[in-house]
Amino acid sequence: MPVYTYRCEACGIQFERHQSFTDNPLKTCPECRKKALKKVITPTKIIFKGSGFYATDHKSPSGDTSSSRKADKEEKKSEAKENSSAESKPASTEKSKSSE
Repeated sequence: MPVYTYRCEACGIQFERHQSFTDNPLKTCPECRKKALKKVITPTKIIFKGSGFYATDHKSPSGDTSSSRKADKEEKKSEAKENSSAESKPASTEKSKSSE
């Protein structure tokens, strides 16, 4: 059964009540007995548990392996480019010295 939060606009009291989906919303405040109750919309938390969920079902830093893999590949590519360009530069300066 879901839990609904109500707030009285007359006296300001806020409380929670377990109700079925088919129950009518409450209208009378249990504190001041006025018909000024309103349902409060509260955000719900969804927690994915178990092995039946993919990493894309729940966004979290620990489950984000695809972006870390991409970052590692890009880092390795940039290091390889730097190494190859660094190796080729000294070789070209040595050739120019030997040709003189």
